[in-house]
Order: sequence, then structure tokens, then C-alpha cells
Amino acid sequence: MTPPSSAPSKTSQDSIVHSDLAGKYLSFFLADEEYGIEILKVQEIIGVLPITTIPRTPPHVLGVINLRGKIIPVVDLRLRFDLNAAEITEETCIIVVATSGVVMGLQVDRVSEVIDVEPDNIEATPNFGAQINTDYILGLSRCEGSVRLLLDIDRVLPASDVTLANDL
Repeated sequence: MTPPSSAPSKTSQDSIVHSDLAGKYLSFFLADEEYGIEILKVQEIIGVLPITTIPRTPPHVLGVINLRGKIIPVVDLRLRFDLNAAEITEETCIIVVATSGVVMGLQVDRVSEVIDVEPDNIEATPNFGAQINTDYILGLSRCEGSVRLLLDIDRVLPASDVTLANDL
């Protein structure tokens, strides 16, 4: 008789979720943590441009930039995630994304690379209880001894930011 396996068994639902999340992601850093967003949501990566602040916007909305004649709102993801603001460096950049039909810029500390996330390297987001909302995390990707958070950019940016972007 074989002893029961101590590893949790994967259900067919786990396989479906993992295969849905597999694919190419742009990885970037905020502080020392690595994140990924689906490459199909990314339009381009640019250096930091002069940002025009807009009065009475949330602190994480830095303002707008003029990108080749188009006005793009810019969100500081550090502030959006309640991290401390960081100084702009030569590695700081803006990831231009299309989310919910709106083009927005995400200011990040630095961009790393485009990665190919395999289904076997994806874990479901752990449940931290009702007090902590993790709806904006698609899953967790294991890579070389560390964990990368795969973000659902449509949920990272609240509807109020998207509405503000439409108004601008």
C-alpha cells in the first residue's frame, strides 16, 4: 500500500485557471518586489516625461503627459499600492497600457523583461481573509526561488481612475 501523497492534488479547475493565466508578461519592479502584467495590455514603455498635475485628483494620479499629441493620465503604482513614493531615477519609466478601453500610464521603478509564464509555475492567489482584497492579483508566478505577482491591470486601476482618464 502506498502512503498518501503530502502534496495537494491539482483539480481540473486549477489546471484551467493556470492555463488561462499562462503566457507572456512584462515584468517590472516596485521597491524590491517584482510584478507582471499581461503583455497584450501593454502598448509601449517610455521614459518619464514632464507630468502636468491635475488639481483634486487622488494622490496616486500623478497627472497627465503629452505623448505624441495624445493626453495620457499617469498613475504612480507605488502610491496606488500604498508604498512610499520613490525618487525618479534613470530606470524609472512609464508603462503605457490599455485598460477598460482607456490608455493610461503606469509609473514604475524599473522594467525588467518580457517573461513567458508556464502553467506549472502559476499558483492561485492565497486567501488572506475578508479584510484583504486580492482581486487585482491574477495569480503568483514562481521563478528562480522568488515569487512574482501577476496583476489584473483592469482591477488595479479602480473605475474612478478610468472615469477620470475618460474625462481628461
